[in-house]
Amino acid sequence: MNWATQYAKQYTTFEDERTRPVRDLLNAIPLAQVRTAVDIGCGPGNSTEALVARFPEAQVSALDSSEDMLDTARKRLPGVRFELMGAQDWHPTAKVDLIFANASLQWVPDHATLYPRLISNLEAGGVLAVQTPDNLGEPAHQLMRKVADNGPWAERLVDVRRTPRNNANWYLELLRPLCKSVDVWRTTYYHALPGGAADVVAWFKGSGLRPYLAPLTEEEQQDYLARYEDAVRAAYPALSDGTVLLPFPRLFIVATR
Repeated sequence: MNWATQYAKQYTTFEDERTRPVRDLLNAIPLAQVRTAVDIGCGPGNSTEALVARFPEAQVSALDSSEDMLDTARKRLPGVRFELMGAQDWHPTAKVDLIFANASLQWVPDHATLYPRLISNLEAGGVLAVQTPDNLGEPAHQLMRKVADNGPWAERLVDVRRTPRNNANWYLELLRPLCKSVDVWRTTYYHALPGGAADVVAWFKGSGLRPYLAPLTEEEQQDYLARYEDAVRAAYPALSDGTVLLPFPRLFIVATR
């Protein structure tokens, strides 16, 4: 399977669950009116769609580093300008009222430089609204690394490492000198997945497993996923009806310049 062209389809398998944090982040934005907004790391367009609904008068643009994701987003929202671009490459010619980044900046290194640069691209009173998964310590992620280290692919996956995550205190200290106000909070969502361990695997195939699967052949991918599913089944005991409850912590930041 060519995983590079399957990310959008896999990601949207659990779209309702993935969009709930989008709505929670949008509802916390303290702006009555937005003229210009950008969705950084828009994925298949579910976050952009919610952004447009929340601020229908805004001129919204969006960017993502995956052409597959953008193809899906463009079909979904033909009236929005989508660009193939990573967050680190976004250097606008004009300041915007809102920078929205849902579950995307965790893939980008050097937040000590990135976040201040994003703030600098806001109008006075503009808002940076960010949500990032805060789940690297969860068994689901720890087991990805364990399976990678204990298979015939170990040497090829040795360099697959997550961008280090920072806690709420770190972001508060970074952003407070640059902003009028900074709101930071952490929420753990509990997703009831009726397919049990197989659904947990399906969930992460669209996100966290991508770097581990990309270097492998199709046969190796299936072997890796089978081992991972066995490990997940042991770590996340199913309820009486076979459902697995997947805890998913997320960190939210709403910073007003």
